[in-house]
Amino acid sequence: MGNQDLRRGLFGGSKTLLVFADRSVSFILLLGISLGILFLSLLLITVFIDGWARLSPSFLTNPPSATPSKAGIYPALLGSIWVVGLAAIIAVPIGVAAALYLTEFSKNERLRNLIYFNLTNLAGVPSVVYGLVGLSLLVYTLGLGRSVIAGATALAFLILPVIVVASVEAIKAVPELHKLGAYALGATKLQVIAKIILPEALPGILTGSILSISRAIGEAAPLLVISGLLFIRDAPRGIFDEFTVMPLQIFNWISRPQPEMRELSAAGIIVLLALLLMMNAAAIVLRNKLQKRVIE
Repeated sequence: MGNQDLRRGLFGGSKTLLVFADRSVSFILLLGISLGILFLSLLLITVFIDGWARLSPSFLTNPPSATPSKAGIYPALLGSIWVVGLAAIIAVPIGVAAALYLTEFSKNERLRNLIYFNLTNLAGVPSVVYGLVGLSLLVYTLGLGRSVIAGATALAFLILPVIVVASVEAIKAVPELHKLGAYALGATKLQVIAKIILPEALPGILTGSILSISRAIGEAAPLLVISGLLFIRDAPRGIFDEFTVMPLQIFNWISRPQPEMRELSAAGIIVLLALLLMMNAAAIVLRNKLQKRVIE
């Protein structure tokens, strides 16, 4: 049964009803998109109006202060870069390796399906659960304390399932004929992975990694559980130093009653959005270059 036959069966074969149904669906979808863009635009405009006056070089280089004119976001900015960067370094290689095992090496289909099913479920677990696990395992059991490496490892746990699932789908999308052709020419499994699978799957893997890192940079709940620091004046200099991140600093400012603190929180949101856009832009440019290289 084709689409026309299906629609005629649903709407009684009336051409007028078919046209009305098509236009109604298009209008509802357009209305939903427009409302989403409208509310998002209003939020962004409000944030920029409130926070633009507070943006300055000193805001990026000063530590937090009880005096709004002297307050800055430098320790939280550096803490976010440390934590998210380390989380990506930990999670991306492990996620790609796990995806390669599930798609290319695992022979037990039942075990493979069980692992994949649990990974897809872990991708939907609330982030605060990862914070509690990190607090128990990393901070207390392993004795890492409330350090950068503990926060980064907890964030790596958080984004790892998304990276694995995205990498599995990207690897599955590699044409089987390309792999069989390489095997026919005498290539080993490792050569096929290095020369065929990874180059062709890399754009999809990077897309999943970009989405995961974008989620990680805005997370507050797991890092609040692990760090417990809403106010810190010293930027981290190593992986075992105490830290805070921009979402926690923004929360600290916005929870205070002074109007100046709300302006500082809006300025912090602008910096967080700018950092997120720069990281995404760099990753997208890298992905497009690698994709063109694969096509050539």
